[in-house]
Amino acid sequence: MAKTDEALRENLLLSQKGGYDRITPDDLARMEDYVPGYRAFIDAGKTERDCVQYARALAEKQGFKPFIRGMALKPGDRVYLINRGKAALFAVIGAEPLSAGMNIVAAHIDAPRIDLKPRPLYEDNGLAYFKTHYYGGIKKYQWPSVSLELRGVIALSDGRVIDVCVGADPVDPVLYITDLLPHMASDQYKKTLAEAIPAESLNVLVGSRPYPEDEGGDRVKLNILKLLNDKYGVTEADFQSAELTLVPCFNSREAGLDRSFIAAYGHDDRVCAYPALTALFEAGAPKRTCLCVLADKEEIGSEGVTGMQSRFFDTFVEDLCAAQGALLRECFENSLCLSCDVCMAFDPNFAEVSDKRNCAVINGGVGVVKYTGSRGKAGASDASAELVARVRALLEKNDVIWQMAPMGKVDQGGGGTVAMYMANRNIDTLDAGVPVLSMHAPVELVSKLDLYMTHKACLAVYAG
Repeated sequence: MAKTDEALRENLLLSQKGGYDRITPDDLARMEDYVPGYRAFIDAGKTERDCVQYARALAEKQGFKPFIRGMALKPGDRVYLINRGKAALFAVIGAEPLSAGMNIVAAHIDAPRIDLKPRPLYEDNGLAYFKTHYYGGIKKYQWPSVSLELRGVIALSDGRVIDVCVGADPVDPVLYITDLLPHMASDQYKKTLAEAIPAESLNVLVGSRPYPEDEGGDRVKLNILKLLNDKYGVTEADFQSAELTLVPCFNSREAGLDRSFIAAYGHDDRVCAYPALTALFEAGAPKRTCLCVLADKEEIGSEGVTGMQSRFFDTFVEDLCAAQGALLRECFENSLCLSCDVCMAFDPNFAEVSDKRNCAVINGGVGVVKYTGSRGKAGASDASAELVARVRALLEKNDVIWQMAPMGKVDQGGGGTVAMYMANRNIDTLDAGVPVLSMHAPVELVSKLDLYMTHKACLAVYAG
């Protein structure tokens, strides 16, 4: 091929090189150094409360102080605010006034899981179970026969809050949802995947030993309550004011013979929350105020006081503005937000649901998502061309490997993020995040390269 033809192709065609053919040796080394910190975060952060506690501890080591309404703020100050233990905001005050806007990276820290009902414990035929209600978009058939941890809190009427964690320690017992043996599953095989495991059958087996010093009914249930009372000092009535959840008893692992993947529960969206936070730590003394948002409830619509629709976010930013005499609406209209959420990675095993020309690929770098939603972009925040170009320039300026990442075929389905709720506040918002395989499964897969490039993307947005 003539050199002029090669130059023409290089100038006009979009590069198809994979991330490992483009990453620099320095970034490759930094990537490997970055991964252990993320793995420690996701292993500790099995619930949103766990994530907030871990993030706060990391932030305090980086000089962040609790924000108090009315406190004086100066450039370089680092403050945070926790929302009811399940969401958090971390800010670094910039040199420019807040009237000029801020640079925001917003991620969520909740993940699909199995929650306990308010009256969960019962006994049936000598076996004790917990009744459950699933949280978020799970495939119910994936959860039976998976070892589970019990995590959460029990709030007592006297004001005490008891932390519960059973299964994380290797010496702890684990819990299971049982499944039907294949020898007797002829009727089950005839059902669709959605029908094969009804939600009301996601009952968690918790014991079978009867309490020995009792001759009444429900002796196995009584024995379980006695064990919980001995360890936590709680009674059956206390379940009514508890937030207890079941998550996979599985710490992160390197995956693939080449160790290029990380396998873990809850990558969606903690694999974006961690880069959003660590990039803020590296922001130094930014020109514009930088804000990291770790929100709750995204998997069920961002509703409630800890979700992205809550006024908690507005109140915090308004308080920051008040310290400088800036207007909240002026700050919002001049701000930039990266809605940092995972995206669908192309899976050759399920190629039929994807448009191969328009889908994120593993090791393609951070996925930039102009619009989400489903079937005609319903429920989407469709970023403007000018905004995409602005972020594109930031990524290219900072040597971030990135790719455009729409979700699958148009009529196949869809999904959403917190982007629309930020955009509704008159904040320019664009989605971007890590491509994920087996999204919403008990164990998900991400690429180390894509994780690190998402960290670099967040840093580029903070730097503005």
